[in-house]
Amino acid sequence: MRFANRFSHRALPLLLSLPLLGAASAWALSSDRDQPIRVQADSAELDDKQGVAVYHGDVVITQGTLKITGNKVTITQDDNGDIKVFTSVGNPAYYEQKPAPDKSVVKAYGQTIQYFAENERIVLIDKARVIQDGNTFEGEKIVYDTQRQIVNAGRATGAKVTSPKPRIDMVIQPKKKQQPGQTQ
Repeated sequence: MRFANRFSHRALPLLLSLPLLGAASAWALSSDRDQPIRVQADSAELDDKQGVAVYHGDVVITQGTLKITGNKVTITQDDNGDIKVFTSVGNPAYYEQKPAPDKSVVKAYGQTIQYFAENERIVLIDKARVIQDGNTFEGEKIVYDTQRQIVNAGRATGAKVTSPKPRIDMVIQPKKKQQPGQTQ
C-alpha cells in the first residue's frame, strides 16, 4: 500500500513501537519514551504485513529530546511488532538526543545511521561523527553498544563509503578543574 502525507489506522502499531528507539539507548533521556512521537515526511509507504515503513523526503522524527532526520528512513518490525532495525539515510543523516538532564545533547552524523533494537546498538556509516561537549569522534564507521557503553570506530568494511578516512580522529576537551572555593 502506498500513502502520501497520511497514515492508516493499520499503521498505528508500527508508529507506536517507535518509543523503543530512544528508550534503550544510553544516549537517551529516560523521559523521552513517555513523549509523543511525531513523524514528518513528504511521503510514506507502510506495509503492515511485512512490518516495514519507509518515509521519504526530508524526514524528521521527534520524541522528547530525540530527533532523527534523513532523506529516507526505514523502520522494520519483527513478528511481535517490536522494532528490529531502524535505518536513516541522508546527506548526512542526523541523530540527536539529550542523555540526561544535566548532560548536553549528543549529536551524531553519518550518511547512514542504523539502530538495532535487539542488541541496543547504533551504527554510523560513512562520514560518521559524534559530538558532545566539544568532544568529537570521527571515522568511516562508528558502532556504539548502548548496553555496555562501548564505542568502536574504524574502517567501514563492506559498506559503500563516499570519502574513505584512513584513521579515526578524536578531539577530547580537557576537564574543567574546580577552582578553590568554587562549588559545582
